[in-house]
Amino acid sequence: MKILERLGQFYIGGEWVLPGAGATRLAVENPAIEEILGEVAIGSAMDADRAIMAARAAFPAFSALPAADRIALLKRVHEVYLARAEDLAQAMSAEMGAPIGFARAAQVWAGDVHLAATIEAADRFHWEEKRGTTLIQREAIGVVGLITPWNWPMNQIVCKVAPALVAGCTMVLKPSEIAPLSGLVFAEIMNEAGVPAGVFNLVNGDGPGVGSRLSSHPEVDMVSFTGSTRAGIMVAEAAAPTVKRVAQELGGKSANIILASADLKAAVEGGVDACMSNTGQSCDAPTRMFVPRAVEKEALAIAKAKCESLRVGDPADPETAIGPVVSRAQYKKIQGLMETGIDEGAILVAGGTGRPDGMNRGHYVRPTIFGGVTPDMAIAREEIFGPVLAILPYDSVDEAVAMANDSVYGLGGYVQGELTEARAVARRLRTGQVQINYPDWDTFAPFGGYKQSGNGREYADWGIHDFCEVKGIIGYGA
Repeated sequence: MKILERLGQFYIGGEWVLPGAGATRLAVENPAIEEILGEVAIGSAMDADRAIMAARAAFPAFSALPAADRIALLKRVHEVYLARAEDLAQAMSAEMGAPIGFARAAQVWAGDVHLAATIEAADRFHWEEKRGTTLIQREAIGVVGLITPWNWPMNQIVCKVAPALVAGCTMVLKPSEIAPLSGLVFAEIMNEAGVPAGVFNLVNGDGPGVGSRLSSHPEVDMVSFTGSTRAGIMVAEAAAPTVKRVAQELGGKSANIILASADLKAAVEGGVDACMSNTGQSCDAPTRMFVPRAVEKEALAIAKAKCESLRVGDPADPETAIGPVVSRAQYKKIQGLMETGIDEGAILVAGGTGRPDGMNRGHYVRPTIFGGVTPDMAIAREEIFGPVLAILPYDSVDEAVAMANDSVYGLGGYVQGELTEARAVARRLRTGQVQINYPDWDTFAPFGGYKQSGNGREYADWGIHDFCEVKGIIGYGA
């Protein structure tokens, strides 16, 4: 894989450069075979400073470009992105174990559709508007630090880079050090598209080194972070002394309420699919399923059959539905939470601890269903981030809504059933987004969370707003 040659480099000021003296190395593993792909350079605060100052130097000229020119630039990025789609798919399959079919159809697709949505939103965005004799102007917030996770690399990189770019910001991206290959391909895309030097910079590193420097540096005007709630708190604390804007998309424990009016088989099977997609490594995955108590036994049987039909295997096989989780540490965390679920009295309906039968290497987790779950159990409260579904019974819709809202998280929610009733339930859920009856994905809907799932919103015009300051020029005239 040619991109492996970039693992020891950063992209700063429009050039591929070697890290400074304080950089170290970290092994990048293929989680399917537990073999090392190479070693990525882990930057220091000095490397972050170089990138930040390159972005600061580029900001005056870039932010002064007309919006039409910035949109035209993002269109060129989109063209190159599509030309490099297979390189991105192969990189994500290797670095995070995404099944190659899923990498192509979902992981790469996510970046594609978000680029398209941002371009469309920017074309009709109100950069300026008049209110009487006052001019309301939206302009770039400045230099932004972008910190992205490993589970949806292109989705999260594009959802930050694209709106920041059209808003006129300059930026420093720190992708996940666990899965850095796709981020390096993306930097090549930005370079090939002709993004001006210093507008986009990439420094690989960890949270304590590069992440904390981006969060605390006085020349960074905003940090956009996606990751765990624990890490998000640290980002906010580091950013506080400089009073910079912080946008965060954090953890989740999304509820899926299946109403009595739903087609039970379709609703349960769809819920299993949605939970297990991306090997359960999605922050908004519906990992808590609430079913009417009267049909609990039937729901568990449907979930078991669906779960056991999912093909776990080699990510290189186009027929594979579920690959490995991203790392040994993630594997151990998932195993520990499943053991806790069993210890606390949950009923193991399908799957369980250990690797799937016949597998003796790779961080593969058995797709797992738990029944008899109560709201106080760890598997009903903690974000597992693996292919594990907890099914909880309820006696009334009010009880289901109360249990769904009884969480520190509030990122996603799901409701299945007759539309009028489902709409009423959706309005009561304390989450940033609710999906009714498994709809097609909407890249123009706001994405973000309530409570400890974060703040700010991404996607299309919602993301552009987050990267803008609002200026009122009073007395501007008619």
